[in-house]
Amino acid sequence: MEKKFTSEKEWSVAMRINHWAMAISIFILIATGFCIAEPFTIASGETVDKFLMGNIRYAHILFGVFLVFLFLWRIYLAFFSRFHADWKDFFAWTDIKTTIDQIKFYLLIKKEGPEYKTLYGPMQSLAYTGLMFMVFVIVITGLILMGAGYHAGFTAIAYKILRPVEKIMGGLSVVRYVHHIFTWFFILFIVAHIYMAFWYDAILKKGTVSSMISGNIFKKLK
Repeated sequence: MEKKFTSEKEWSVAMRINHWAMAISIFILIATGFCIAEPFTIASGETVDKFLMGNIRYAHILFGVFLVFLFLWRIYLAFFSRFHADWKDFFAWTDIKTTIDQIKFYLLIKKEGPEYKTLYGPMQSLAYTGLMFMVFVIVITGLILMGAGYHAGFTAIAYKILRPVEKIMGGLSVVRYVHHIFTWFFILFIVAHIYMAFWYDAILKKGTVSSMISGNIFKKLK
């Protein structure tokens, strides 16, 4: 018997814009971050044309500040979105029974995943909670590293506020190391996130990947 599906609105325009803007920012930050970690020089040519690393650092800082505002916007949407005021959805993983059922589904022990009323599934909520924590850490450490070289403006003010955090962490070298390690956490998250999105599409036929473009997912008719 052919299964019938209905299309339902899942993601608002604001959520989709925030998702893709944050994804693009993180990709650019990872690429420029690795260039900054292992800088290179241009051996030949005019000196005026040898500011490549300066431009890369500028792009890194620019998208780093952009990520700060995207992070604050996502927190705002979690509490005040007209479509989904979903801060509670980040804690769907606290439903232990449903979480265990979803783990069994992922491990192919169960044929169907558990039913849940929250925006995210239990394991999704745990992953996205972890993502928000990673963004928070990468933003804080990034602001410290960026602000240490400035004496005026927004970055200098942010650095003064976060100076105690730098001292608690043990200095700029430790802050940089944590910043670098969390970059690898982002890479691991991206790989897992893309894999699970396509896996959900293949198994559940929900249109998970396309939903972040159209805003709609497919649900089985009961």
